[in-house]
Amino acid sequence: MDELYNVDDILKKYIPKEELKEVNRIIYGREYEDLQFCQEAVAAAESKNFELKGYKISCPSENLRKPRIVKVGLIQNKIVLETTEPIQCQIQALHQRIEEIANVAGQCDVNVLCMQEAWTMPFAFCTREKVPWCEFAESAEDGPTTKFLQKVAARHNMVIISPILERDEVHGDTIWNTAVVISNTGNVIGKTRKNHIPRVGDFNESTYYMESLLGHPVFETVFGKIAVNICYGRHHPQNWMAYGINGAEIVFNPSATVGGLSEPLWAIEARNAAIANSYYTCAINRVGTEVFPNEFTSGDGRPPHKDFGHFYGSSYVAAPDGSRTPALSRTRDGLLVAEIDLNLCRQVKDKWGFRMTQRLEIYRDLFQEACLPDFKPQVVKEQ
Repeated sequence: MDELYNVDDILKKYIPKEELKEVNRIIYGREYEDLQFCQEAVAAAESKNFELKGYKISCPSENLRKPRIVKVGLIQNKIVLETTEPIQCQIQALHQRIEEIANVAGQCDVNVLCMQEAWTMPFAFCTREKVPWCEFAESAEDGPTTKFLQKVAARHNMVIISPILERDEVHGDTIWNTAVVISNTGNVIGKTRKNHIPRVGDFNESTYYMESLLGHPVFETVFGKIAVNICYGRHHPQNWMAYGINGAEIVFNPSATVGGLSEPLWAIEARNAAIANSYYTCAINRVGTEVFPNEFTSGDGRPPHKDFGHFYGSSYVAAPDGSRTPALSRTRDGLLVAEIDLNLCRQVKDKWGFRMTQRLEIYRDLFQEACLPDFKPQVVKEQ
């Protein structure tokens, strides 16, 4: 059976138009206006064979503040070459593919662009093999991918978030799962790393890298304060919360996750984070099935296999009021553009008061106690 292209298509096919409008309101929170793109962008997306979608997330106008309009772009894609091809060829092919899509993002006036997790390589961490996959690791500050994207960022006046496999030559050639943040000027603003590393199913990532020591940095750009919660960190509410405490207005979640494991969670987690923390979230997932040369197992009872499973794409943007865009497809490369107004973040804080009623001090005390060796849970029993 072929993979389902998109849930939205099924709804459109079987639900009458008027009822569909109400169904979409219940599913997505509110109906967004479609963005209109120039004909050149539409034609380029069609000729390069990737999906192009766009939505406008508006909010009420204010008396004292002007709208703070930002366009975010999310790229999801398959690997271009087979995993058996030479490493340099695989990287170059992906550079070329992303440049094609990034150029269209520039035509759509995207201000902040983010790719999927470890976008320069197949997600080979299921194999537990060090050779040849560690060769994809490169410097975050001046590696070939960063240099390539610095030119793209300056060309389009665009902030770019580039999740890569990092080789830290300063600290013993260690490897990290890292996102590099490049300014619209082409300069590297900084980097962040994956805070939570999975040990579930075929996600054998701790064979290659460990948890970040960089905390929860928020990067101040001309297009707002942004943060990056890499992949598995989306399962940890405290992780999302920390970016909000540090002032993030948009949090990107570049991911690589498969349908057999996480798809029921996917549409919920980034949306929940947007609600709980009064900021925008951008959930990005790769697409396709990646086949590796050698069979592997993961101690979960499954027979030896050569693929991770289907990466189901479905990238979307969620707003602090709980609404969200429809997703990109489950099977196809795509660029999702969302025009957002950052003023909505404060408006939602004023309406719901989640930050005002957060009570960090009571959780501070609990977390501090829970970290102690002699911690005792607060459980009350019948006498």
